[in-house]
Amino acid sequence: MKHKLFRGLGAILFKEFIIVWRDPLTLFFFFFPPLIEMIAFGYALDNDVKHMATLVLDEDRTVLSRQLVDHFVNTQTFRVVGEVQSLDELKSQMRKGRAYVALEIPPTFTRDVRAGRSAQVQLLIDGSNSTTALSALNTGLGVTLTQSLESLLREIGRHGVPIDLRPQMLYNPAMRSPNFFVPGVIGVVLQIGTTVATAMALVRERERGTLEQLLVSPLSRAGLMLGKLVPYLCIGMAMAAILFLIMRFVFNIPIAGNVVGMLFSTLVYVFALLSLGLLIGTRAENQMQALQMSMVFLLPSVFFSGFIFPRETMPWIFYALGALFPTTYFIALMRAIILRGANFFEYWQNLAVLIVMANVLFVLCALRFRKRME
Repeated sequence: MKHKLFRGLGAILFKEFIIVWRDPLTLFFFFFPPLIEMIAFGYALDNDVKHMATLVLDEDRTVLSRQLVDHFVNTQTFRVVGEVQSLDELKSQMRKGRAYVALEIPPTFTRDVRAGRSAQVQLLIDGSNSTTALSALNTGLGVTLTQSLESLLREIGRHGVPIDLRPQMLYNPAMRSPNFFVPGVIGVVLQIGTTVATAMALVRERERGTLEQLLVSPLSRAGLMLGKLVPYLCIGMAMAAILFLIMRFVFNIPIAGNVVGMLFSTLVYVFALLSLGLLIGTRAENQMQALQMSMVFLLPSVFFSGFIFPRETMPWIFYALGALFPTTYFIALMRAIILRGANFFEYWQNLAVLIVMANVLFVLCALRFRKRME
């Protein structure tokens, strides 16, 4: 029974390894785009907004006003790129895109501070980019709140605030964006490399006429499917190992959890992606159609998997849609293992769902091949 179930597996494995090794286009899709995207996304996806171009309209021109500007600059969020002489000039420069932020200090600033009155300072923020705007707003509020508390404490003679909050940041103490994004980037670039390359390779084989020869040969469906998958699975795991090395030694992200669990989760994920790629390849009529169908799965998995945006904040329909993609569970697994150091009993649910998805996709692909064989 076992012999019949996997009949022809050895032969098809030998054939597929030779085909893949002699197919430079498939190897190109497996290795070059993921490597470039890993480096590009790892450096580009960064929420740590720093050195935002800032204009200053200082109508007070005193030591206190200069100290206030210095406090803003010392946060490293703001970078003064120039001073303007009027409010109209300030707004004009911001409309031209010369600066994202502008600080307006009125001429009565020092007088109001020394008189014990509220000194009003205006922070103008370009809201066309919500990420930089939110960062500028939070930092600006933090600077002025700190300065106000220090002034009040000096006036009343206290040496500390009434409530002293001591926050402790777990798992990513430095709050580095690469630590959050790069494990997710690995899942996305693996999907690009495996799904697209496998789907296009199968379509090219059909266009050359070799796939029909396999379908009429005395091969079992399981033997044919595994024979098609295993060579790409080996290449996919080699690609994943390279990406993990880049994550560890280029982006300096330590792996807090078990490496074996991380690699096993990756193996299941790559197997699921390869099954999806072969399923797409059985449906597509040409390489362009295979690429377009792969993109249909790629884009939603990027936006709805929690890779960039928290899934909990999404409308329920998009939250449910994200639950249909293997990338959602793989990203959750990688962040749990790599960042939080979770053990098997703390992440097994996501792994179990990923295993079920991999088997379902494999069965669907086998049934599709069976339909073609009949």
